[in-house]
Amino acid sequence: MASARSHDGSGPLRRTGRSIGHALHTPFTGTARGIRKATHAHGAGESGLGKLIELHAVNGAGDVMITVALASTVFFSVPTDQARGRVALYLAVTMAPFILLAPVIGPLLDRLPHGRRAAMAGSMLARAVLALTMSGAVATGGLELYPAALGVLVCSKAYGVVRSAVVPRLLPPRFSLVKANSRVTLAGLLATGAAAPIGAGLQTIGPPWPLYGACVIFVGGAILAFTLPHKVDSAKGERKAHLVPPHTENAPRPEPLRKSEAPRTGNRPARSKEKSGEKRPGLRSVGPSVLHGLQANASHRALSGFLIFFLAFLLREHPLAGQSAAISLGIVGVAAGVGNALGTAVGSWLRARGPEIIVASVLGLALGVAVLAAVFFSTVMVAALAAVAGFTQALSKLSLDAMIQRDVPEEVRTSAFARSETALQMAWVVGGAIGIALPLNGVLGMSVAACILALGAAASVRGLLGAARRGSPHPRVA
Repeated sequence: MASARSHDGSGPLRRTGRSIGHALHTPFTGTARGIRKATHAHGAGESGLGKLIELHAVNGAGDVMITVALASTVFFSVPTDQARGRVALYLAVTMAPFILLAPVIGPLLDRLPHGRRAAMAGSMLARAVLALTMSGAVATGGLELYPAALGVLVCSKAYGVVRSAVVPRLLPPRFSLVKANSRVTLAGLLATGAAAPIGAGLQTIGPPWPLYGACVIFVGGAILAFTLPHKVDSAKGERKAHLVPPHTENAPRPEPLRKSEAPRTGNRPARSKEKSGEKRPGLRSVGPSVLHGLQANASHRALSGFLIFFLAFLLREHPLAGQSAAISLGIVGVAAGVGNALGTAVGSWLRARGPEIIVASVLGLALGVAVLAAVFFSTVMVAALAAVAGFTQALSKLSLDAMIQRDVPEEVRTSAFARSETALQMAWVVGGAIGIALPLNGVLGMSVAACILALGAAASVRGLLGAARRGSPHPRVA
């Protein structure tokens, strides 16, 4: 009888083993089921948006692993003066060439409308290889580290513009684009927050280990990219968007046909009208909202780049009152992350209601807090500015997405997202360069932050409010 029990798996030792295995297995499977339920809710699973949400979470986790490795090598491992030199070198070797490469990322990706899944998978695989390449140089901080970091940056932004182009094709029924983007963005933020301490733990084992972790994550992301629906690769009816009016392009515009020259056949007049210089849809040909929204978002993105680099050095040299440098950086980083997540959540709740008013309002809010931080520079005001900057940047970007969805014709909408993402990244680079060059004076830094936002407000707020009063010339989306 005992032998029979041992053979059919009902013995006490076997049951105990199964119970232990089930106890160890359940937290992981339960967590995976919970994540899948959240990402696939409200029709996101059927439309394919849930897969994209999961892919973006993987992308965020891999990027933060590389960030942890680079920050430990370039910033934390050397004295402040050497760190400023290293970060300046990082900007010179990676960000400066990126300024030249960024404008061509969008046009190059426009040539791959039928290979978006492959493009996202390719960006993941390229970063996996580059992470392994950097693992040999990360301990010494050698020059060979920087070209690889440039490659990671370019691949990351290429993924970003393709992802922005893909979202409109995966919208569930009765889903606004701003709500979809908020879900995708929030997933990336949560994954970044979860992966950052893991990367820090791997860093304690050795400098290359976060990069090994990034390599594994990106390989998984490349596989996940091909599970997206095939409609992601469809480019039916799409054309390219332009950041300048079509009539300012170098190509000459054909003269319109005179009445006497117009052909009389039934289909000819329509073709003649198209050839006679009819405007192609572009970001400026659909009304001022998108252009002014892009200007406002550029100031938010420049502020983000400025605060990241300026506060990183300022708080390392002059920590917040009563705190160490690491705690000071942690307080500011957590405040910015919480603000960003809150802005994303509020954007999902607001959907697309009055995006021009939202953009103008949050820009004014950020400017007001920056002015207060300059006048009353303190621990509380620095943390408050970091939180407000994260909140306003997230909410302003989601509102810009809503305006693009509403005002840019569908056939050029995906291209418009690529162009806007490229422009915003260039603004971030400029803000970061200012943060590196500025002397480490808190009041001066907060004053510069206020000036960045004031320039954005001067360029965009009046136009945004005027556009809000006039209403959208192309009310395609409720």
